[in-house]
Formats: sequence, C-alpha cells, structure tokens
Amino acid sequence: MALKTLQHLLDDGVDGRHILVRSDFNVPLDEEGSITDAGRIDASLPTLKALLDGGAKVVVMAHLGRPKGEVKPEFSLRPVAEALSERLGQFVALAGDVSGEDAHERANGLTEGEILLLENVRFDARETSKDDAERAEFARELAALAADDGAFVSDGFGVVHRKQASVYDVAQELPSYAGYLVEKEVEALGSVKNEPAHPYVVVLGGSKVSDKLGVIEALAAKADKVIIGGGMCYTFLAARGHNVQNSLLQDDMVDTCSDLLERYGDKLILPVDVAAAPEFDKNAEKKIVGLDDIPEGWMALDIGPETARNYAAAIADSRTVFWNGPMGVFEFPAFADGTKAVAEAMIAATRDNSSFTVVGGGDSAASVRILGLDEEGFSHISTGGGASLELIEGKDLPGVSVVSE
Repeated sequence: MALKTLQHLLDDGVDGRHILVRSDFNVPLDEEGSITDAGRIDASLPTLKALLDGGAKVVVMAHLGRPKGEVKPEFSLRPVAEALSERLGQFVALAGDVSGEDAHERANGLTEGEILLLENVRFDARETSKDDAERAEFARELAALAADDGAFVSDGFGVVHRKQASVYDVAQELPSYAGYLVEKEVEALGSVKNEPAHPYVVVLGGSKVSDKLGVIEALAAKADKVIIGGGMCYTFLAARGHNVQNSLLQDDMVDTCSDLLERYGDKLILPVDVAAAPEFDKNAEKKIVGLDDIPEGWMALDIGPETARNYAAAIADSRTVFWNGPMGVFEFPAFADGTKAVAEAMIAATRDNSSFTVVGGGDSAASVRILGLDEEGFSHISTGGGASLELIEGKDLPGVSVVSE
C-alpha cells in the first residue's frame, strides 16, 4: 500500500479550503502547566506551515493526557495554542469546545491562511469508544468542521496505532492524506523494519518485559544483537539466577525471560553491573555494584559503567540501530549515565560508521532532549513510542492504513 501524501493534496490545491489536521500534541507539562518538552509541537510545524502557506483554513485536532471523556481544565490545550502561536508567528485560536457551537463558529470564521485548534478531543468520550457507531457519530461532527470542500490530514504519528475517531473514523468521512510527519516516520521506520543494514542492533529499555515482549520476539529473529536495559532487565537477570533485591521485577515474567534467553542466547545482551540506591529518590546514595552485590533492600536504577561500555561497543559495530526505552531513571541526574552512554554511542555510530540510527519515540526521545544531546546526531527521532514499536513489529497501524491506497 502506498500513502496518499500531503503533496498530493497540495498539488490539487488547498487555497480557501478547510483542512482538518490530526496532530499529536500530547506533550509533558510541569506542575505549573508549562510545557517541558515541545518536541511533538515542533514536529508538527512543517505540515501546518505548508497548509497555511497554501492558503488553507486549518482546523487542528489533538489530545493531551487522559481526561477519560470528561472536560478537565488541567488537560486543556491552551498551553499548546500559545506554543503554536509563538512558533508559527501567527495567532492560533483555541476553540472553547471540541465539535460544538464554538468550534463551528470559529471554523466558519476562518479566512485563508488562518488556523484554529480544537479543544482536547479526549474531552469527548466518543473519541476512544470501542463502539464503532459512537466513534463514527463523533467523526461526522468533526468532519462537518471542514465544510463541503474539506479534506483530512493525518499527522499525529503518536496515535496512528489507535482506532480512534479523530485518527481513523474521520478519515472515512473526508478525502484523506498523510502529513509530512507521518510520511517521514513510515519511511524511516519502514526501512528499519524491512531492510536493515547489518550488523543490526536493537536497544530496548523501559520498565516492563510484558510491554516489550512482542517487539523482543519480532526483532530478536532479525537483529544481530538485542541490548536489554531499563527496569525490564532485572526480570531477565532474575531469570539468570541473580538476586535483584528490591529492583523492579515482574515475577510472572521470569519463566518467559528464561525461555527467551534459552532461544536467543548470545543475541540478548544483559548488564554486568548496575547503579543501585537504597530508595527511589533523585538524591539517593548511588553505589556501583556487581550483579550479585546489590545491598539488601536496595534497588538498581541504572546500568553500571562496565555495562555502558559493553553496550557502546556493540553499537559502535552497527550499521543499523533501533532504540526504544531508557537504560535507567534518566530523570534523576545521578542515574542518567547509562541512557546518555547509549545515546552518545548512537551519535558516534551515525557520524563514524554511517549507521542508520533511530530513536523510537516516547521516553527515549524525551531523554535525548532532557540530557541536552544533539538531535541532529541521529538519523531519525520518532514522535511515537507505541506506534514506532508496533510498526517495527510489523503490526497494522489503523491510522496509516486508512490514508493509504
């Protein structure tokens, strides 16, 4: 299947037309409600600018957090509207509702080259409903904002793996296209999925083995090495007989990890030392210990320096690297060394070895920015954690299929 791209829509002309865009503005906020990482907003700009420059009347849909179908002020898209206004250099109005009277009045009042942001689509419970009819009803209301000559552009890659009203159902109500971001993501991740240059190294972190089991199974067969870090590595270490003390552990997954280790053997690379602490706190005492030397009652919060060197060496020999999930609690500076070492090794591989290096969204992408690393040092940084994993696994992404032909 080939994507119906934004360029096809632009070639047909968008001047004076209402274009409904699904973006991913699910950005992190601090306690004051300020955006702490605007990466997803920045990634949306090329598509929005192309439409505005083409004279479109742009209506943007997006979500923030999990309001669970209720209007909750703390999940309002107001901070996003302000950030977009600043980045686009023009005022971005925020509708007072999602598909109600205010949204329609503002959409009808748009002139060429103006943009409107709808309020959080997840304020309406129909957005994520499992009932096809409920989602379709909401999708028709959203599509009505685009008027008779409208079109839909899917540009929120972080949600294309969800069969939701503003992602999937609305695409069946209007002529539909993939935005620049979705096109870029599908191309970059597709090359890793379909034609990775070898040696191919996969780096997986995150907290739970159960969350990554499918991708481990899918990629261990294709990759030359699968590096395991993050909270999930302690279940693997327990499967090898190590006492991980109070480290994060999924007892019900130990047998599964034993089976994976038996089947894939040396392909799976595990830590040889860890950074441990007596408590989960950014100011906790830090001690580098061997796998069998974690003090009683302590927990490992990062891989150790020897492990980091081993992982960096494996990445240095690569031609393709896919990374999803931090190596430790990178939000705590004392326990960010492992994640930083992996990221810096990928940057070096890109530069020195012409490796194709992909950061698979989510916390991995956030860590690159939080740790102040050069985003240009990677071949591609995805905006979608779950979506990137599912695409790499080979799963069908409803929000991509619906804008393909």
